[in-house]
Amino acid sequence: MKEQVMEVLRTAIDPEIGINIVDLGLVYSVEVNQGQVRVAMTLTTPACPAGQYLAERAEAAIRRHVQDVESVSVEVVWDPPWSLDRMSETAKQQLGWGGRK
Repeated sequence: MKEQVMEVLRTAIDPEIGINIVDLGLVYSVEVNQGQVRVAMTLTTPACPAGQYLAERAEAAIRRHVQDVESVSVEVVWDPPWSLDRMSETAKQQLGWGGRK
């Protein structure tokens, strides 16, 4: 079920950047235990105006698309701080920051 949750989280798109929260490296962990899903995620900056929106979108996507979920908890955490290194190569290329070597 953890893999399914991660795939569903790819539908949560950062409205400012246009890339999903998984490829942005915002999802730190996903725990699934007897129908309970816990997600720890971060934001690119504590001042991110879309922070609450992203957490709500993540929770709604899990509730809507993952079967047998009894409860969902999405927690925004700040440790460790987010950095560009957390982004996938796909996200970097979408932003024009990656190059093929």
